[in-house]
Amino acid sequence: METAVAPTAVDGKILELCQALLDRPDFPDLRRRIDAFMVDEKVKYEYQMLNDSGAMLQQKQQQGMQISEEEIGRFEALRDSFLKNPVATEFLDAQQEMSRIQDSIMKHIQKTVELGRVPTVEDMNDGGCCNNHGCGCE
Repeated sequence: METAVAPTAVDGKILELCQALLDRPDFPDLRRRIDAFMVDEKVKYEYQMLNDSGAMLQQKQQQGMQISEEEIGRFEALRDSFLKNPVATEFLDAQQEMSRIQDSIMKHIQKTVELGRVPTVEDMNDGGCCNNHGCGCE
């Protein structure tokens, strides 16, 4: 037997936040770039190969194993080939922007829980100016 849980005020605000994300002027373009990547099997395969190669090199490095110039060259060739594809670079840019949005949301939620109140701009800056990019740094 399932018990229905009544929606809370938080649930309503979550839906409002979701709608606000969808209403962003750049959201359709972000989705378009991600979707273009998702339907391109070749670029997805190249991305997977690049990630696998990078993970293998990182694992070898963490284990103190020697990484050959040939292995580095293969990785760099995969990366260069991948980055020449506009679908790939647009995907990476869109993915980075989506991550930035998600990080900002999570930081605000974490600060709210930590402080027990809605955080101010100063709270979000943690004593520095760069979190909101107000000082010319990114």
